[in-house]
Formats: sequence, structure tokens, C-alpha cells
Amino acid sequence: MSVTRLRGGTLYDPANGIDGVKRDVYIRDGRIVDDASNESIEHDFDASGMIVMAGGIDLHSHIGGGKTNLSRLLLPEDHRDDPRAVPDRPNEGRYMRLPSCGVCAPGTLAAGYRYAEMGYTAAFEPAMIASNARHAHLEMGDTPIIDHGAYVMMGNDELFLQMLAAKEDFGRLRDYVGWTIDSSKALGVKVVNPGGISAFKFNQRSLDVDEQHTHYGITPRDVLKTLTRALTDLRVPHPLHVHASNLGVPGNIDSTIRTMDTAEGLPIHLTHIQFHSYGTEGPRKFSSGARAIAEAVNARPNVTIDVGQIIFGQTVTASGDTMMQFKNAPMARPRKWILGDIECDAGCGIVPFKYREQSYVNALQWIIGLEIFLLVDDPWRVSMTTDHPNGAPFTSYPHLIRLLMDKSFRDEQLDKLHADAKTASALSEITREFSLYDIAIITRAGPAKLLGLKDRGHLGAGAAADIAVYRDDADRERMFTSPAFVFKDGELIARDGTLLATPTGGIHFVRPDYDRAIEKRVRDYAQANLATRFENIAIGDDEICTCCNGGRLLPVACFAASGS
Repeated sequence: MSVTRLRGGTLYDPANGIDGVKRDVYIRDGRIVDDASNESIEHDFDASGMIVMAGGIDLHSHIGGGKTNLSRLLLPEDHRDDPRAVPDRPNEGRYMRLPSCGVCAPGTLAAGYRYAEMGYTAAFEPAMIASNARHAHLEMGDTPIIDHGAYVMMGNDELFLQMLAAKEDFGRLRDYVGWTIDSSKALGVKVVNPGGISAFKFNQRSLDVDEQHTHYGITPRDVLKTLTRALTDLRVPHPLHVHASNLGVPGNIDSTIRTMDTAEGLPIHLTHIQFHSYGTEGPRKFSSGARAIAEAVNARPNVTIDVGQIIFGQTVTASGDTMMQFKNAPMARPRKWILGDIECDAGCGIVPFKYREQSYVNALQWIIGLEIFLLVDDPWRVSMTTDHPNGAPFTSYPHLIRLLMDKSFRDEQLDKLHADAKTASALSEITREFSLYDIAIITRAGPAKLLGLKDRGHLGAGAAADIAVYRDDADRERMFTSPAFVFKDGELIARDGTLLATPTGGIHFVRPDYDRAIEKRVRDYAQANLATRFENIAIGDDEICTCCNGGRLLPVACFAASGS
């Protein structure tokens, strides 16, 4: 069997404790293998002086589903005006001419290409609605090259809330969670504004952690405790993925910390936490709560986060949080927006937005995200995200990496911001700079560990040969924008920012063990309330393979039972 060798590179592989070690990497049949120098080397790549990491993994990026498609449709000018879609020299441009190639919400092809060109080999849709799961999988399957998966939204679906309000046996609720994950081919569960999307339908305009839902009488705490416990019982690797209450509301620090504590020590993941880290100090009644949030995370080893960093410029916000998107609609730039209700399931809101350096609030949001990155002690519990496209397009990652690694550059950018925001910030006093090892954790090893992907995010023997090789450059933004080589499952797919191949990515999902007797409860509910027949809800293995353009099924093992 033929072997590919990457020769002489410097490896950063935190999962295996490798921090800047010069070592050859060998690939056979799409997998990394131990030293194969005695075998026939068919392809030999000189990586001398280069940085070698596993392929990047984005654990929170809106790349598939109804709201993503609506985002694309809402901003046709974003696709028309993208300068990268029309190269200066038609035969030499990096980007193909695509009908949907915008910056804020690129189409499926452009999304896959741009991820791969940056050295990313997997991205995960964080808000798949159960009733729209097929659409989400079809869009992700149409996204070339990268592996993918999705977290199914729960905690606002009517059946769950009915069962919770009726105080039905926890085991039945747990089994319903397991059935929902299994039937939608999900990798985990996401809860958005727990109970709040449903409460909005009953004309409730806010819902704090311990505030009662006006119709069901339950609280977000009830929702979070139940879902966290259910996922723990089901032994799903990824913790409950939480979009907390009060997104964007000044003073939401307290509710964010109380959200952490609803898990009662069980694993919980708070997503895009920058949007939930706002205080009310100062004359503008809007201040950074980053230090309080970082201290809370540092003190709670069961809590993991991703940041949701904003980057200045035009984007579009797309969320299932209809309650908050309704409030944000007057701030739409350009002035158009969409709000949708998904009956018995959830909702969505699409609001274009432009983050401006001279806006006090936007400047402080930028500062808060960076403060959280730099103040949380353990990089294994922080994943790098922009909540694409809500905080910024995912193509902003190289710029964000430079901000984290280069204090002088960070200070230069800080000096460009609204003066009052800089004065209200402690960012200039923070001297920490991320190392390449840290970057490999927050963009590769950490997300893989959080998602239970044992053969991704590292360079050890047996790992999938998803590898990014970067030319070492003091300008880390330039370095991480165009890797010298990108390999997907051992195949060279990009070189110096130019695509060479577009293989089909695989799909990650879990198959939790649950009592299938719950299907009668779901069947009865569907027959009484839904347009979809129960028999048509679940997505089978053959169908998911078709949805994903024939991509490989990559089931993720649930944790073993205690004592086994």
C-alpha cells in the first residue's frame, strides 16, 4: 500500500501533548500511521520550516437549514458585490464564479471551498429544527469537502413543554430526547432561549432563568435541568449546547451565570457567550462583564464555552431566538428582516447588521469577546467561533487568530475604536498572547474533544488524515488564511489557497440508546397536531447518505455506561 509523507514539519498536536516538535507525518489509506519510512513513499511533501496541525473544526457555524437559506435570499447584494467572485485575471483567480458566493451568508459551494482553503475540514450546524432536519442535511450535504453534523433544537418544541409541564416521568422525557436525536440524525441538542421562543408565541416578550412561561408555567431552569440530565443519562458526548436567556440584554451577566448553575455540576456548553456577558455600569448603562463571566467559567470545571466574537463589518444575524430578533429588527442594516414561526417546533429571525468601530456598543462587544478568550484560564474549555454569520463570517478566523496571538496588533486595533469603549475596557492591560499550541487547542483539539470525535482534531496514529500545513509567518493572519497544503482524508485538496479537489464530506451523528416505547407517545402527538405523518419523521441511514450526496456515515460513539 502506498504512503504519503509530510517531511520535516513542526507539529502542534495538543491531543497528544506535542508542542512544536519537528517530525514527519505518514498517511496510508486516508489515516495517519506510525513511522512508515521503510515503506514505499508515493507522495512526498516537503514541509520544512512549516507548521503542521490537524484540520480545523468549527463547532458552531450556521451553514445549513431554513434560516441559513433565508439569510442568503435576504441579501442578494452580498452575492453580487463579492469581489472575490470575479477575479482580476479570469484564468488565475482563487475563486470560481458562483451564483451564491457572498461574504455574510455564502452558498453551500462557497462555504465548503472557503473553509477548506483556510485549512478547516469540519463544521457543525448548531440549530437544526427537527421538522426541517432533512433540509438542513441536504444543505450540509451540498457543502463540499468538509465533514459536518448538527445539533437538533429542543426546549421550545410543544411536545417537550407539554410533557415537562405535566410533570411526566423523567424517563419518558429522556427517551423523547433520545428519539429526537436519533430520528433527526443529530450529533447533540441545542436549546435556544429555553422556553422563550415558545413564550413569545404567547405574547411574552422576555423570559428570565427563573421566570415562568405564561402558558406552561415552567421556567428556563426546568428546561435546562431536564435536558442536561437527559443528555447525561443518554451518554451523548457533546454537552447541552445552550443559547442562554437574555441574549444581548445589558445586565445579562447574572442570568448567564445562573444558567451555568442550572446544570448542577453536569456538563453544559454555553455558546456565543460574548452576547451574554454584558453589564450595566457607566453612564451608558452598558459595560463589559467579561471578567465576571471568565471567573465563573474558571470556577466551574463542568462548563465549556465558545465565544461568538464579533468582527467589524457587514453581516447578517440568523437565529432561532425570535423573541430577541423581534427586538433587534429596528436595528437592521440594510433595513429589511424576516421573522418566522415554525408551528409546534420553534422559530427563526433574520436581521442584517453592520458592526461599526465607532459604535460604542459594537466596540465594547469586540472588546468583550477578546477579554473572555484571554481571561479564561483553560483553552481546552474555550472554542473559537464567531457564531457565523451572527458575529462575523467564518472567514474572519485568521484575523481573529492574529488578534489573540499578537498584543501589539490587538492594541493597534483597539486604538481605532470608539474612545469611550477603550476607556471602559481592561483589554489593553491584558498581556496574554496565545501560542500556536493554544490556537491548535481552541480550533482543533478542543472542539474534537467536546464533540466526541476521537479520530479528528489530532495527528496521532489512527486519526483521519485531515491536516493543514502552514508557512510560518509573523503575520499570523496571512499565515492562517492560505495554508501551503490542506489534506482531507489523506487527499491533497488545496495548495497555497487554491483548491485542487472537492471530495464529499461525511456526516457525524450519534445513536443514543433509549426506550422505543416512546414512539407511541410521539405518534399520538403527531397524529393530533402535525401535518407530517409519524412514519415520515425519522431519517434512516440510507436516506441520510442520499441527503449528504453519498458522504460517509461517521457515527460518534456514546460514552460507555459507568462501570462497564
